Amino acid sequence: MSQAAQPAPRSLAEALRARDDASLSALLRSRPDLITPVPTDLTQLATRAGTRASVLRALERLDRFALQTAEALAVAPDPVSYDTLLGLMAGDARDETVAAALPRAVATLREQALVWGDDERTRLVRTARELLAPSPQHPSPTGLGPSVQEATSGMSPGRVQEIVRTAGLPSTHDAVSAVAALTALFADRRKMAKLLAGAPAGSHEVLSRLVWGPPYGQVTPDPAPHLRWLLDRGLLLPTAPGTVVLPREVALHLREGRAHRTPEPLPPAVEPAAAHSPQVVDATAAGQAYTSLATVEELLKDWDEGGPAVLRAGGLSVRDLKRTAVALDVSEPVAAFWVELAYAAGLIASDGEADERYAATPAYDEWLERPAAERWSRLAEAWLAATRTPGLVGGRDAKDRTLSALGPGLDRSAASEVRHRVLALLAGLPTGTAPDTGSVLARLGWERPLRGPQQRDGEEDLRSRLARWTLSEAELLGITGRGALSAHARALLGAPAPAVAVPRENGSGPGAKLPVHHHHAPASLSPVEQATATAAAARILAPLLPEPLDHVLLQADLTAVAPGPLQRPLADTLGVLADVESKGGATVYRFTPGSVRRALDAGRSAADLHAFLAQHSRTPVPQPLAYLIDDVARKHGHLRVGAASAYVRCDDDALLNEILADKRAAALRLRRLAPTVLAAQCDPAALLEGLRAMGFAPAAESAEGEVLIARAHAHRTPPRTAPEPVPDGPPPPDATLLAAAIRAIRAGDLAATTPRKAVGESAGAGAPLVGGELPRTSSAETLATMQAAVLTGDSLWIGYVNAEGSASQRVIAPVKVEGGFVTAYDHTADEVRTYPLHRITGVAELAED
Repeated sequence: MSQAAQPAPRSLAEALRARDDASLSALLRSRPDLITPVPTDLTQLATRAGTRASVLRALERLDRFALQTAEALAVAPDPVSYDTLLGLMAGDARDETVAAALPRAVATLREQALVWGDDERTRLVRTARELLAPSPQHPSPTGLGPSVQEATSGMSPGRVQEIVRTAGLPSTHDAVSAVAALTALFADRRKMAKLLAGAPAGSHEVLSRLVWGPPYGQVTPDPAPHLRWLLDRGLLLPTAPGTVVLPREVALHLREGRAHRTPEPLPPAVEPAAAHSPQVVDATAAGQAYTSLATVEELLKDWDEGGPAVLRAGGLSVRDLKRTAVALDVSEPVAAFWVELAYAAGLIASDGEADERYAATPAYDEWLERPAAERWSRLAEAWLAATRTPGLVGGRDAKDRTLSALGPGLDRSAASEVRHRVLALLAGLPTGTAPDTGSVLARLGWERPLRGPQQRDGEEDLRSRLARWTLSEAELLGITGRGALSAHARALLGAPAPAVAVPRENGSGPGAKLPVHHHHAPASLSPVEQATATAAAARILAPLLPEPLDHVLLQADLTAVAPGPLQRPLADTLGVLADVESKGGATVYRFTPGSVRRALDAGRSAADLHAFLAQHSRTPVPQPLAYLIDDVARKHGHLRVGAASAYVRCDDDALLNEILADKRAAALRLRRLAPTVLAAQCDPAALLEGLRAMGFAPAAESAEGEVLIARAHAHRTPPRTAPEPVPDGPPPPDATLLAAAIRAIRAGDLAATTPRKAVGESAGAGAPLVGGELPRTSSAETLATMQAAVLTGDSLWIGYVNAEGSASQRVIAPVKVEGGFVTAYDHTADEVRTYPLHRITGVAELAED
């Protein structure tokens, strides 16, 4: 039906009623808060769409040009024609770019139910107008002030007539017509140009200072002549003693009709900063992905026997974060990122005991058994979905408390959305292209502009900081390589691969002119689609990861060089037998008496160690290393420490004499019980450490006299689930929920709006009823009407009270009435239902069309 034939809607509810299912689906998908819970009918949906909270959320999700259009509608007449709106946006010169983009912006506002009506009578939702219209307390983003009518509302009729006469207009009979005449004068470009041509010197400078806002200025009780000239003609109007305002119509004339100084109809392009070959990008990202796995494993290994204590308020202490950073050889912000990533992936948690500490979860052991590519994809998937923000660690919350890693207050609901959007912008660039950070931030700022004074001077808004953190974290995790999105990351996002970028001849760098494509963010993947994408990412990454080695290179200086990543059993054993001296492309291990003793304490014999080194070394076992192992093994266990409080026993009484004579043993408070036994007044662990500090190699023994194997015991938390992301409002509904919601809303609207015959009257008597209270009829009338409807196939309007006492109205088509029940097709629920007749309050026939 054409717009000429279709009557204009009189309310937002009527406008929604005229929409088809696809249009309603688009509305509910973009504003999911409208169906939480599902409205009973379209009138309730329209009411909910106009609430302040819902409108604020919708405005915050508009792009810059759509928001500028809404701001222009807030200062336009209500209702406004499309041509008038076009003039406000494109100006008198009719900017072609703005004119071409305006239909999309209006369509966006109409789809989001922020605007309703046809092109001749377009209306902004009242709540949005109240939020965006200018006022002294909340200036308009357009910089426009009140209209002439609003500014003169408190002015005396005599003063209004004086202004009209001074402006060269004839006097009128009342103030309303005088204000209308003055408004018409200011809106007439030709007459206004003639009026301003006679302005005294200095007047134009005053107007130019106010024209783009703020429109308010201060004047003295005795203004200068050029200010008096403006005040006498209403070009400046008083709003309070000493305060004047530039009327909206005057400002629009001086602006050549534009509501905004700089309309932004097109999103800024994401500019390339560098271009690399895809192979270099993927190899760099894969190397960093493997490093991320090694870092997380090292973190969890450090916490294997129980990690740092949990603060009373939750989280890690500053000291524990510093210690973790030193252990991982990274900065504290980076350490906070790895800790939070392991937490988001469900690999670490609090053990929940009285002396609460952080430790690995049982899921960590399961994660370790997976192939490397699958382990990485799990970390990357957890990072994408997480709303916890490691970049905030060390900052302050609203109560000026320090935000700690793993502590409360780190969730930011926009974090996941910003990560996806930043990576989608990278996916829109040619393969191998790294973006310019500033252009990424500018694009995000256009897509979600700040509304009002939401940031302090000189401080970036949260979304910009989230975007910066996303770019740095993506590089740490191996999502990007050299700033460009990797192939396995594209698969993880479910994004298609665009064209390949060609690097510049003199290398990549800023200024490379590459084609830029504008892509919308890919739709969020369903759990099944995300699982498929994660598996695809693991398949692409797997061939790029280095194969673990089964050998090391032993050197004569008591070191071993691992030329690459080692297989886990080899790495674990070597980690006990030697100390890591340096990391990098190759890891250097150093053998010391203490490290060899650590291996012997773990139950290894000297023969086991010799066999292990001979098996896994590509070079002969150096003689100094063999001597070191034999020397430590010969002394190991010569002394035995047990629990008395503690005791030392040794077959060599001369050795015990030597210990007693050593001044360093005074702190152990030793005394001889027998020629081969010393007793100590300290626990066995302290005695072991004391003797080792004196240069001896004692071994611990059990109550039965057997040597205790000092093997590390892994500490695990009870089963824990990964932290749930904090959503930014209700989640977008899926297709099934949308279809059911629309069906229920339309059926409820049918029940609420279908005309009914007056209860108890004949078909031709009485006026048709719409809405109102539930029908009330006697049991006999209800039964008779139901039986008649079964025979005729007519639909009926009923009032129904369920077992919980909730009353509702429904439109049903009765099929069968028997046994005190009516079986009918319920248009409201779109299914066949059975209702007890005693719960039906009344029945009415539907009026004929």
